[in-house]
Amino acid sequence: MGKILIRGAKPLGGEPQDVLIDGETIAAVGSGLEAGDATVVEAEGQILLPGLVDLHTHLREPGREDSETVLTGTRAAAVGGYTAVHAMANTFPVADTAGVVEQVWRLGKEHGYCDVQPVGAVTVGLEGKKLAELGAMADSAAAVRVFSDDGKCVDDAVIMRRALEYVKAFGGVVAQHAQEPRLTEGAQMNEGAVSGELGLTGWPSVAEESVIARDVMLAAHVGSRVHICHLSTAGSVEIVRWAKSKGWDVTAEVTPHHLLLTDELVRTYNPVYKVNPPLRTEADVMALREALADGTIDCVATDHAPHPREDKDCEWAAAAMGMVGLETALSVVQHTMVDTGLLDWAGVADRMSLRPAVIGRLAGHGRPVSAGEPANLTLVDPAYRGVVNPAAFASRSRNTPYEGRELPGRVNATFLRGKATVLDGKLT
Repeated sequence: MGKILIRGAKPLGGEPQDVLIDGETIAAVGSGLEAGDATVVEAEGQILLPGLVDLHTHLREPGREDSETVLTGTRAAAVGGYTAVHAMANTFPVADTAGVVEQVWRLGKEHGYCDVQPVGAVTVGLEGKKLAELGAMADSAAAVRVFSDDGKCVDDAVIMRRALEYVKAFGGVVAQHAQEPRLTEGAQMNEGAVSGELGLTGWPSVAEESVIARDVMLAAHVGSRVHICHLSTAGSVEIVRWAKSKGWDVTAEVTPHHLLLTDELVRTYNPVYKVNPPLRTEADVMALREALADGTIDCVATDHAPHPREDKDCEWAAAAMGMVGLETALSVVQHTMVDTGLLDWAGVADRMSLRPAVIGRLAGHGRPVSAGEPANLTLVDPAYRGVVNPAAFASRSRNTPYEGRELPGRVNATFLRGKATVLDGKLT
C-alpha cells in the first residue's frame, strides 16, 4: 500500500498540519512534510477527524437484502465518513448465535469499505424469554461485546438482570431499546399536543423513561454496563445524568434525527417521519443537544434503518418505522451542534469516534490523529452546502427525512487503515 500525504488539513479543527500515511499507519503529523512518492490529497480548510464509529446500524443482511446488504450499507457508511459500524441483531435469522454473527463479520471483511462489528441478540429470536448464546458470540471470531434486542425492549427485569450479569465476564455491554411495550401498544407517534390534534395513538415519554430508570438501577445492582439506545426525551436525559452522578457504568446515545426533527412534522402524514422512538417535541430536542454537549449523552449513533420503498410509500398507520442516516449524520451534527456553537470539532471526534469505539470495545478506532496510530481517518469540508438527494445515496434504501433539505458539510475522503474508501466525495 502506497504513501498518502494529506496536506494542510486541520486535525480536530486545530491548526493546519500535513499528515503522512504509510501503509496502514499514520507515519507523521507536522508542517511542511515532504511528499516524496506519496499521493497528495490537498485539504486546505478541511477538518481531519478520526474515522467515525457507529454503535447502531441496521445492515439487514441476512434476510432483508431488499432494503440493505452489508456491501451497500458499508458503502453508505464510508460515504458518511465511517470506518466502523456495529450491525444490529434484528436480521432474519436473528444474530443470536455464533454462526450468524460470524457470517455478518466475514461479509464486512470481504467487502472492505468499513469494519463491521456484529451486535449479538440478548434473547433467543428477540423474543425476550431466554438468553441467547452470549458467551459463544463473545468467543466467536466476531468477538461480540455489544448485545441488544434493538427493535424490541428486554422488558422482563429478570432476563435483563441475568444478561447484565453474564456480560460482565468478558467486558460486554447490554444496549437497551427502552420501550415499555404495554404503554406503547398501537402507538404511532409521540404522545402530546400534536397526537391529540391528529387523533393518532400516542407514545408517552414515560414508556422510555421508566425502562431506563429500571435498567440503570439493575446495572448498578449487579455492577455491570448498560447502554441506552436512541435516547429521545428530556426526562431520559435527567435519569442518565442522575445515574452518572452516582458513578454507575451507564452510557447513552442520541440519533441525528432526534437532534433536529420534531413531532410537528407528523402533521404532514409523510411516513418518512415515522420512527422508533418517535420524533419528540422542540423542548426534548433542545434538551438532547445540551446533554450531548455536556457529555451526559456519550455519543451520536445513526440507527440507520433502511426500508424498501413499498414499506414507506403507504398510509401512515401501515408504514414501517425507521430512517436511513449514515450518509447524512455528520452534516446533521455539524448543523445542530457545531454551527450552533454547542460542540467544536474535537467534541465531534469525541462523540462520533472515540466514545462509541470505547463503548463498543473496538480496538484500532477512535484513536488520536497522531504518528503511530492506525490510519482510520475522515476528511470533512465544513464550508460545503448541499441539498440532500436520496437518489445519489450509496444505501440501497431512500427513506431519508432530509430529502430536499440543505445541510452543511461533506465528507471528501475516508481512509480505512490507510486505504481510501472515499476520495473527492466519491466511493473508490
